[in-house]
Amino acid sequence: MPQLNRSKLLQLLKSEEQLFHKNHPKSYELYQRARRSLHGGVPMLWMIRWAGSFPVFVKEAKGAHFTDVDGNDYIDFCLGDTGAMTGHSPDATVQAIQKQIQNGITLMLPYEDVIWVGEELQRRFGLPYWQFALTATDSNRFVLRMARVITGRPKILVFNYCYHGSVDETLIVLDEEGTPISRPNNMGPQIDPLLTTKVIEFNDIAALETALSARDVAAVLAEPVMTNIGIIHPEPGYHDALRKLTRKYGTYLIIDETHTICAGPGGYTASFGLQPDFLTIGKPVAGGVPAAVYGFTEEVSQQFSSRLAVDDADVGGVGGTLAGNALSIAAMKATLQHVLTNEFYEKAIKLQERFTEGVETVIKEFNLPWIVKRLGNRSEYWFRPTPPRNGGEAFASIDHELDRYMHLFALNRGILMTPFHNMALISPDITQEDVAYHTIIFRKAVESLFG
Repeated sequence: MPQLNRSKLLQLLKSEEQLFHKNHPKSYELYQRARRSLHGGVPMLWMIRWAGSFPVFVKEAKGAHFTDVDGNDYIDFCLGDTGAMTGHSPDATVQAIQKQIQNGITLMLPYEDVIWVGEELQRRFGLPYWQFALTATDSNRFVLRMARVITGRPKILVFNYCYHGSVDETLIVLDEEGTPISRPNNMGPQIDPLLTTKVIEFNDIAALETALSARDVAAVLAEPVMTNIGIIHPEPGYHDALRKLTRKYGTYLIIDETHTICAGPGGYTASFGLQPDFLTIGKPVAGGVPAAVYGFTEEVSQQFSSRLAVDDADVGGVGGTLAGNALSIAAMKATLQHVLTNEFYEKAIKLQERFTEGVETVIKEFNLPWIVKRLGNRSEYWFRPTPPRNGGEAFASIDHELDRYMHLFALNRGILMTPFHNMALISPDITQEDVAYHTIIFRKAVESLFG
């Protein structure tokens, strides 16, 4: 197998950064202007990490393509890191937004369409009761509060290098010796997550039982397939064990489908028959308009209602003034009814299969110790020979320089990948020609390194 020449990689990366600057003068000018009013020159802090030393400024986006202010056109395989998995500005969602925006944006009162959305969520995910939020982070915060108030238990359990938005309790990892620590660069935590949270490796059934056996864990918060540290699939029987052990020890099971909705119309939960007590999801459910939902069982509904003081319902830490606003609900109804359909997934998944095959062909051609993992219409290439079985293994295999180079090489040639770990999402607006073009560019990147 060929060995990566690190000196060559750094030289190539420098050349790509110079090319990026050359091709994005207006983005750079706007970035410099933005630095005078926006911290770091960006509207959201992590945007400073984009490959190229400053972000591309977008002019317009539609479907699976966008154009930047310098006139460069891109195939978008990032799609807002799932927020625009529907494709940018799907027609049905846009029409619903245009209609609703003339009739009220937010009122802090219910609307008839919210009933349709609730019934559709019941049908897709199998849980009877639903509530609304603006982000999946808020949905996760709310259900964690519900689980703790019902069980009277203080702890939650998460998996090493999980991602559930900016939920304070989840910013915890295992160090190299397997000791829980606050996640590096966990900025100003309100409380040490070691006091609120247990953390174990994904796919470790023995560790799961040990963690739950103390009966102090209110809920396990889990993606059904880990995604933000790379796609890590559950091993056979793991979800059965997870459900069995949570029930055995009186712990609620929360499934976060925010990324794994890529598996199908009802996410991984419906595709694989999971039975969570709570389910959370945000990002694409309203076609890119901020919206999220959380659902729960009849038993949870009864237990929570029995502990809810109606007069204090608005100050208990669950809910928000803009949650379930009319604009979000209209966008969600249109997206669920007309965009995130069976046909959407059938087409997108077939395209993703072709995308994965193209990458695998190049890996085989150059005899590289790399792999590709796929979930629904999401896939990712890994710079390691075998799939990681947990977050710790995945984190240990990260190659920041190679990630940055592969991302920037593609970006300079009109392809946007999800940053930091070269993940691709595919909407049905992607064409077979778009997929083939990615294979060509991926091969050129590999050839530049190993040719």
